[in-house]
Amino acid sequence: MENKLQEIEEIIGKYRKAGEILSTVRSEAKDKIKVGASLLEVADHVEQRTIELGGFPAFPCNISRNDEAAHATPLAGDKTVFGEDVVKLDLGVHIDGYIADSALTVDLTNENADLVKASEAALYAAIDTVRSGANTAELGAVIEDTIHEHGFKPIVNLTGHGVGQYLAHAPPSIPNRHIDHGATLETGDIIAIEPFATDGAGIISDGALTEIFSLVGNKPIRLPAARKVLKEIEPYRTLPFARRWLTSDKLDYSLMQLEKAGIITSYPVLKEVEGGLVSQAEHTVIVTDDGCEITTK
Repeated sequence: MENKLQEIEEIIGKYRKAGEILSTVRSEAKDKIKVGASLLEVADHVEQRTIELGGFPAFPCNISRNDEAAHATPLAGDKTVFGEDVVKLDLGVHIDGYIADSALTVDLTNENADLVKASEAALYAAIDTVRSGANTAELGAVIEDTIHEHGFKPIVNLTGHGVGQYLAHAPPSIPNRHIDHGATLETGDIIAIEPFATDGAGIISDGALTEIFSLVGNKPIRLPAARKVLKEIEPYRTLPFARRWLTSDKLDYSLMQLEKAGIITSYPVLKEVEGGLVSQAEHTVIVTDDGCEITTK
């Protein structure tokens, strides 16, 4: 029993350490998001700084702008710079697979402070609702109500999620809208709450661009180039990776063959269906008897 408790404490310590690293990196990266700054330089800073501080990226740094809600990350050699954008910075850190996940929105237009505030207020309203015995339906209701109170819509087909070892998205799902039935939270659950607010329709769909993938199967693949890519991505285990992280030859063709074989899956950029602007806020929390501990504060 004593060994089991010690193991749990060690795991919780890794979640906390990942959160501490993330908080530092998030603060530094936020200061780098300015009109004219390079998206790739910000993403590289997030990922390299995470490693310098003793962690590893839990997924590629997401930099989604304007009507993009998630899964946008720079390409290799990307020359894109920030304009007067609504920028979502979503980053993850892991220690031995134990994950911290957090996001914020930077308004470079100086015209959308209310939109940014809507997702932030919904996040903290949901955090205030978390406790052992709370139902995720309660969180969804308070998120939707808070975003509506600020004059916007939640993105109803995006959710928060649990995090597990080497699992960036695990049960339970944390809805951003009213639902009839949810899951009951228990002490020790680790969840990432991430409201998205928009002035559009409140729905996202897949865009044309895909730069993020993850390993989902373990099957033989005949193509030598694809086998080489598979060997390169195996160290990421089940965590997402970016195309720009890979150096193998025939990369695009190999990724296509690996996905066709069901060995990897892709994460297209998610875009608001009416082109509405999107804001996002996210923290990872540990559920306690009477509330929660924010690991990414």
